[in-house]
Amino acid sequence: MTGWDDVGRVLAVRLDAMGDLLMTGPAVRALARPGRRVTLLTSPAGAAAAALLPGVDGVLVYEAPWVKTTAPRASSRADLDLVGRLARERFDAGVVFTVYSQNPLPAALVLTLAEIPRRLAHCRENPYQLLTHWVRETEPEGGVRHEVRRQLDLVAAVGYRTADERMRVAIPAEAGAHVRQTLRWLELDGGGPWAVVHPGASAPSRRYPPGLFARACRELVRAHGVRLVFTGDAAEQPLVDEVREAMDAPSDCLAGELTLGEMAALLAAAPLLIANNTGPVHLAAAVGCPVVDLYALTNPQHTPWMVPHRVLNHDVPCRWCYRSVCPQEHHDCLRRVDPAVVVRAALELLG
Repeated sequence: MTGWDDVGRVLAVRLDAMGDLLMTGPAVRALARPGRRVTLLTSPAGAAAAALLPGVDGVLVYEAPWVKTTAPRASSRADLDLVGRLARERFDAGVVFTVYSQNPLPAALVLTLAEIPRRLAHCRENPYQLLTHWVRETEPEGGVRHEVRRQLDLVAAVGYRTADERMRVAIPAEAGAHVRQTLRWLELDGGGPWAVVHPGASAPSRRYPPGLFARACRELVRAHGVRLVFTGDAAEQPLVDEVREAMDAPSDCLAGELTLGEMAALLAAAPLLIANNTGPVHLAAAVGCPVVDLYALTNPQHTPWMVPHRVLNHDVPCRWCYRSVCPQEHHDCLRRVDPAVVVRAALELLG
């Protein structure tokens, strides 16, 4: 595919959650060139992460009605306003990033109506005039790639590559200073073993049971002297409290207290993250923090990228269900992971 050498203003579209956006980061960096402006169109959930991505010059926020987490709305005013805004920006090209189970054509239609002349995406069906540069969708029938690799391959189709394929974020200076002060206050800057624990996840199917989390945490603290710092957003505070109470051992808690930039700074300083398959895992990968990933077998594409890690689960016949709630109601892919296995994985990575 050719015709992209003279692109000066490019729109990158990724309308999913924070973790999906972070995994698109290397492909977005591949688009960046001296003299080129890269604007990222993302969801409200992805906006905070978008501000941390190197190579992004501007961010537009849009709540797309074809994304599953979008609340119903009565008016199309926001959609029409977006088309007008994109048209006024006079982009030379647009790239629509999706997972293979998503249809790129609604976003491609928006780019077409905004008269963006070059439009690139993976697509399963023939997009006709909605895409000028069509990469045929081969997943999952032809094999499944990691989400980072999938998006790198997409932009490579029009000649854009990066020598650095790692996920990266730029940590704001004030976020780094705040976290350094917090670690001094918690007396975690003395070199002893410690880890961040993030027990939440947006989908119930991706949450390791709180009681098992508590058993693993109790052994790490009592038997191995590992300090634990719990994190989560404000909505996850009750879950964090449940795990901390059940573990019956000392711990620290920063749940509900950190911005995304501060969370990135905390993970950049941390020797280890223990978490479910959720956004902070990808944030950890972006700052080089090793990860114990309690990885529910809902999909195979989102394991930690290019960072030391252990992926833990129990194999089940219903693997790769792509469901937010366990359709079998047994949750065995996580429930049958022994807390002792979590402890062993953590100690291996703490080393």
